[in-house]
Formats: sequence, structure tokens, C-alpha cells
Amino acid sequence: MSATPTRPATPALGRWRVAGLAFVFLWFAIGGVAHFALTETEMRIVPPYIPWPREAVLVSGVFELLGAAGLLWRPTRRAAGVGLFLLTLAVTPAHFYMLQRPDLFANVPYWALVVRLPVQAGLLGLIAWCTAAWPKSAASR
Repeated sequence: MSATPTRPATPALGRWRVAGLAFVFLWFAIGGVAHFALTETEMRIVPPYIPWPREAVLVSGVFELLGAAGLLWRPTRRAAGVGLFLLTLAVTPAHFYMLQRPDLFANVPYWALVVRLPVQAGLLGLIAWCTAAWPKSAASR
């Protein structure tokens, strides 16, 4: 008699999804710390029409750290992914501002300012993919 392996109720994360999750975690954990360690530098990229740039930098840093922490626990992973996706969209004006005013960011090569937008699009895709809700396996139905 051969034993049939049982499937877990929720599938394990695949190797690539774990790598994606680790990348997203590190991106936001390091970025969140940078908001506090380099507040003045981060404030420079806040567009002038955003009120209270210091507070905007600090609040977004808190949300980056909360989102990164939320990725680590399966019950909060999906909500953290949604939050980080929305946060990434919310900071998009900073990328456009830097691209529109490269003269204010002379220490950053222009090509790096251009590359920021496609990198951000890729980051959005990665966040959505690696934090997506997991389908129930056939065995759990």
C-alpha cells in the first residue's frame, strides 16, 4: 500500500516568490530607515506643492517600515502588499519632480532619474505578484 502525500491547506511560497518578498522587504525596510537617518536628503525630493515636507518624509518612512514588517507575517502580508503598493503610487510625484528639475539634483546622473520610473513600475509589479492572495489547494476544498 502506498501512502499518498497530503497537500498543505495553503501552498508554500515558491522560491521566486520568496526572493521577491525578500527584495520588497529589504527595499522598504532600508528605505524606511533612510527616511529617518537622512531626513534632510529625503526632503529635497518632495515636490514644492506637497505641504510639510519633513512630516511627509517621516510619515512615509513609518509606513514603509510598517509595510515591511507586515510582509513578514502571513496574515498581514496581503494588507501590507496593498499598503506598500498604494504608498509606492503616492510617492510617484517625487520621481516626476526629480525628472522635471534635474538641475536641483546635479549629484544624480540624469539616466538614473529616467530609470527610476521603470524601476518603480517593476517594483509595483513585484509587490503585487509576491503578496498576492494565495488560491486554496484542491485538497482543502
